[in-house]
Amino acid sequence: MKFAVIGGTGRIGSRVVENLNAAGHQAVPHSPSTGVDIITGEGLEAAVADADVLINLANSPTFDDASLDFFRTSMDNLLAASEKGGVGHFVILSIVGVDQVPELDYYRAKVLQENLLEAGPIPYSIVRATQFMEFMDATLAMTTEGDTVRLPRTQVQPIAAADVSSFVAEVAAGSPLNGVVNIAGPDVYPLDEIGRLTVVAKSDGRSVVTDDTAGMFAVVAGDVLTAPSDARIAPTRYTDWLS
Repeated sequence: MKFAVIGGTGRIGSRVVENLNAAGHQAVPHSPSTGVDIITGEGLEAAVADADVLINLANSPTFDDASLDFFRTSMDNLLAASEKGGVGHFVILSIVGVDQVPELDYYRAKVLQENLLEAGPIPYSIVRATQFMEFMDATLAMTTEGDTVRLPRTQVQPIAAADVSSFVAEVAAGSPLNGVVNIAGPDVYPLDEIGRLTVVAKSDGRSVVTDDTAGMFAVVAGDVLTAPSDARIAPTRYTDWLS
């Protein structure tokens, strides 16, 4: 099968390309660096021509309300090019619980992306993942003041990027779901606890203070960001990934 992987040079996309090619498929990465611009449409029709499957892993450059315009424009362009090119399966990567946190601009933008795909003309699959283990450093940095990190007790279930890539490649190589599959790591942690595990493992000298008003995840209540009962569970544990 031939795959056009938008965002195929990034953290997830590059691994998806590797996985699909290793399985005997033809996966081609596309990004601004390869001459494909999903906002202006430059190079897009040529990128998706003759592709059996389009995998869209491109991300908004910002997490504020401008992300709404990014996903609206990019999805409109990608859906139009995919329909013209005869794509039979359109896959996107989204977030577990994304439709339950309207307070976050970026989450609302990802819901818009899902809705546009669902309403579009192409059979589709949506892979919703929990928070990436690789993003924990950035999460801590957002609420660091001096040597103190403030984090809420929000429940998270982190997943390794390598596991996400494997799941995305598997879903993309299968029949369209015309629905959602949720994926998550094996362990649930309060965010403040995972912060403590991280700073201890990296011996970076910071201390973590529990503050249920700190950071973007403070608005998330309960277990919204953890795996629903039907989720597929990845093998990599956060403590193993840290080591």
